[in-house]
Amino acid sequence: MKTLSIKKLGMAVGTTGAVLYIGCIILMVSVGREGTIFFFNSLLHGLDVEPIIRMSVPPLDALFGLIQTFILGWLVGALIAAIYNIGIDQDTQEESRPS
Repeated sequence: MKTLSIKKLGMAVGTTGAVLYIGCIILMVSVGREGTIFFFNSLLHGLDVEPIIRMSVPPLDALFGLIQTFILGWLVGALIAAIYNIGIDQDTQEESRPS
């Protein structure tokens, strides 16, 4: 069986998180407060995000948030790949044992 590349899956999940983070920034800048509230209330049906929306985010905070999102995504992807590969190794060892 094939194993997952820890670095590649980490990079894929980290990059996906960063792209979604940038998408959120673009959404907030382009549709304003009311549009942002409408979007996230629709996405998170039943949860009112109006009290927690902060539209004035300093650029340095946004940059740190982007970097942190990428790092956390990378760690999550790498952990998923590592756990998956451990499971594959155990399955392979069990199949190769004589009965």
